[in-house]
Amino acid sequence: MSAAPPRRLIVATRNDHKLRELGEILAGVELVPLPEDVELPPETGETFTENALIKARAAHEATGAPAIADDSGIAARALGGRPGVHSARFAGENATDEENLQLLIDSLRDEEDRAVAYVCVIAYVDADGNESTYEGRCEGELILEPRGTGGFGYDPAVVPVDTGPGDNRTMAELAPEEKHAISHRGRAARELAAALGIAAEPQP
Repeated sequence: MSAAPPRRLIVATRNDHKLRELGEILAGVELVPLPEDVELPPETGETFTENALIKARAAHEATGAPAIADDSGIAARALGGRPGVHSARFAGENATDEENLQLLIDSLRDEEDRAVAYVCVIAYVDADGNESTYEGRCEGELILEPRGTGGFGYDPAVVPVDTGPGDNRTMAELAPEEKHAISHRGRAARELAAALGIAAEPQP
């Protein structure tokens, strides 16, 4: 890994929501979207770490620049950790966020245990090809009636533990800075920032 912090990073994603969230958290570095002509390989890994590395390696190899990629999802305890790495396509290969969320709600509707955990792994490949990974988690409970218009994915139905027992807001009802302070992606991004020596906001 380079001694000097990188000034710009290629982000191996075409997900505008992820790119915006990472940009809000990693304040001390310029994030550059993946060039349109770069084709990412299939996410064939069985873990978040494997998939994040697949994408970060591809972005670095295509551009020669330092690159990051995140792979993230939600794991339901009653479902043995599913949907996990299949979170983005839980209801099918071309499923919408709403379809994926509805399937998870339906899958847990009759379960007493609706504990879930968001998991995010960010992989970093530096200019010399050295690799490192950073993981963040956010525990919560799935509710059956989604609320809120912020966030994306499963956020409208996840009440995080870290906001406290008296706070029943979902991830989609939190202000961006509140969400970043406790989210899986925020925690992984701050681990990355600390390792690279770049600024991150908000501070935990």
